[in-house]
Amino acid sequence: MQKYILYVLVAIIGTGIAVNAIANDVELQQRLTAMKVATIEKMYQQDVSTEGMDNPIVLQQYSNPELKAAFQLADDYFDREQLNCGIDYDVLWDSQDPDYSQNKQFAVTEQGLVKVSLAQGSNIYYELSCDDSVCKIADVVLVKNISLKAHLLQSCQ
Repeated sequence: MQKYILYVLVAIIGTGIAVNAIANDVELQQRLTAMKVATIEKMYQQDVSTEGMDNPIVLQQYSNPELKAAFQLADDYFDREQLNCGIDYDVLWDSQDPDYSQNKQFAVTEQGLVKVSLAQGSNIYYELSCDDSVCKIADVVLVKNISLKAHLLQSCQ
């Protein structure tokens, strides 16, 4: 009987640990989701306040080192060839002439991308890399599921 009680206690304790681990994982995911959305909201607020006139561009300021390197490759290509190998419109607004006052909605997809829905009808998807305290943009999914980083790395050699 004592062995049975011991097994039951071990099972109960083990279940409690598993439940705590699941709860902690859910809390971590919620925290990361909130950090991702806050990062993208802050980036858009900054771009609105400067009307896209930041240098370097606001997207580059919020990028992780790999995406920054892709932007640098595009800058180097322009300096060398005097041609634009990158994207010839404002990626944040999916427009050459952005309406900075338009409404936008922020959400997170099942894949963990931050989706920005613009009033003009466009959706922009951001992949972010996060650590304990900060998130950076790792990539932007453009129209037709094209990766901004892959496009820059391929086109700007």
